[in-house]
Amino acid sequence: MQWLARFTEPLWIAWDRRLPLGRRGENAAARYLQRLGYIIVARGARDPVGELDLVAVDRRTVVFVEVKTRVSHDAGHPAQAVNDEKQRRMTRLALAYLKRHDLLECRARFDIVAVTWPDDARRPTIEHFKDAFEAVGVDGMYG
Repeated sequence: MQWLARFTEPLWIAWDRRLPLGRRGENAAARYLQRLGYIIVARGARDPVGELDLVAVDRRTVVFVEVKTRVSHDAGHPAQAVNDEKQRRMTRLALAYLKRHDLLECRARFDIVAVTWPDDARRPTIEHFKDAFEAVGVDGMYG
């Protein structure tokens, strides 16, 4: 009967299970944000400093989204992994992204999406922390 489950669940769930946990979490976060009306404009935007998981637009605000995915909270809540250093790095990446795309005049904010996806669960638990932190360590970045 397990083979029947492949046909009764949405195709993206069966396909997603073959991907690494972090990628599955980013995919789930992107779908979640899109259902809220966000427009995803970039995924995995790379820069020499690092990578932005998701860049989205929420109404007239550019949103830089850090996605943290875990199978449990045994080692702490996923959002706790976005420490001060990660916030500084995201701020530098966001500023570079805004400059590169001539968006310095736009409002911007930082969100965290925490995804908990146990191995035996069909769907993850998603928590969205809107405006999770302020720009850190860069003068001249406005929100």
